[in-house]
Amino acid sequence: MAGTSSVPGIDWQPTGPVLPAESDILSGVQQDMNAAFGGNMSSNLSAPQGQIAQSTTAIVGSKNDDIMAMVNGMDPDLADGRMQDAIGRIYFIDRNPAEPTTVVATCIGLAGTQIPVNARAIATDNNVYLCTQAGEIPASGSIDLTFQCQTTGPIACPSGSLNRIYKQIPGWDTINNALDGAIGSNVESRADFEYRRRQSVAKNSAGMVPSVRGAVLSVLNVLDAYVTDNGKGTSVTVGGVTLIPHSLYVCVAGGAAQDIGDAIWSKKAPGCDYNGATTVVVYDTDGYIAPFPQYTVSYQIAASLPIFFSVNLIDNGALPSDVVTQVKTAIKNAFAGSDGGQRARIGRDVLASRYYGPVEAIDSNLELDSIYAATSANPVSGNRVTVDINQIPTISDANIAVNIITP
Repeated sequence: MAGTSSVPGIDWQPTGPVLPAESDILSGVQQDMNAAFGGNMSSNLSAPQGQIAQSTTAIVGSKNDDIMAMVNGMDPDLADGRMQDAIGRIYFIDRNPAEPTTVVATCIGLAGTQIPVNARAIATDNNVYLCTQAGEIPASGSIDLTFQCQTTGPIACPSGSLNRIYKQIPGWDTINNALDGAIGSNVESRADFEYRRRQSVAKNSAGMVPSVRGAVLSVLNVLDAYVTDNGKGTSVTVGGVTLIPHSLYVCVAGGAAQDIGDAIWSKKAPGCDYNGATTVVVYDTDGYIAPFPQYTVSYQIAASLPIFFSVNLIDNGALPSDVVTQVKTAIKNAFAGSDGGQRARIGRDVLASRYYGPVEAIDSNLELDSIYAATSANPVSGNRVTVDINQIPTISDANIAVNIITP
């Protein structure tokens, strides 16, 4: 009968569509062609009619795949690319562009010297870093300020590398970073965007921990944030950090200090206290005329926690000549979330097992013996590194040892 076909269709189940096997599609196409040409058609796939049947099967299979991709794109857990961007816009968020590496550096000089936002320093790799928070050098002669790389992406800033002032400010003598910088990232990955979308659902509310976290994660150039609170009348210790009574704790990596302070104040509950060594003044301009009510907001800038890896490969005679470079790149990309997985985060333990897949994917000839992770160089054991809620894991080429071992 006209309009009927032996080609199986998509089976629409409550759990989602199930696509027919292409072998079944091919069989259906051949049956349709055989009926159309009056029967006895050759089933030889190398014959012209067989080639037409295979081409038709490929077309049907390709369109089935397109339908599956569209259906998956409607599910936040599976969406990617343009479809994920569309889901994000429902929640009024856009995918973050590439983010810059952030580093806390010690500025030394004459007491009273003002170091403004966008003061510039230069690292040994000639990357320029901009100051994200204004500060005044105190009587001690030094102050820790946050700088972020002018170039976005996962650029490592090892300890001691941010060591030159790019444009001299009278009274500011030297700069240096005692710890590695929090590595930046390429354009926000699928996994990181979905993580932030879930957190941002609470952004439209106020007075709750998720509200503050959603607002802070939406601040430009923020790499990560951890938010918790202490509702008790006594101090409590959480994740290695002591929180004062009835207080909010916000730890942030990246972003401009004023923007972060504004985001915290816009969502925090009235009357609660703060924790953290960084303070900014926030002005309430909604419904007031100058002078505006002002509030001091405190938060914690995440301290760098350098993570060291030892990657042990079997010397099977078939390893790529640049395997050491490739392994280091794979580790750094996974660490920054550039491989599609989630990046290393504040307060979240670093697991060596996270890096097995990216390393093994380098080459089919690569045989991985083990990966160890620790906070000391060249670890010979260790599968988990505990990260406190005031720390963000950091990494550099020098922190990754690649060892070729005899089988």
